[in-house]
Amino acid sequence: MTILILGSGGREHTFAWKISQSPLCDNLLVAPGNSGTAQIAQNIAIGVNDFDAIKSLVLEKKIDMVIV
Repeated sequence: MTILILGSGGREHTFAWKISQSPLCDNLLVAPGNSGTAQIAQNIAIGVNDFDAIKSLVLEKKIDMVIV
């Protein structure tokens, strides 16, 4: 499963840390992310309010789940 987490704070880091431990998670992306999330996921330089870019990313990467 490919998962996208939107945000760049501590909460998003905690979500990314825990989700990355799941055997169901094949690919984890965080937009825009932070230095902590970069160690456990792939940060994507997209703002949380850039809905067109988020839509394009979801379609391009075939994202199964978005966590806001």
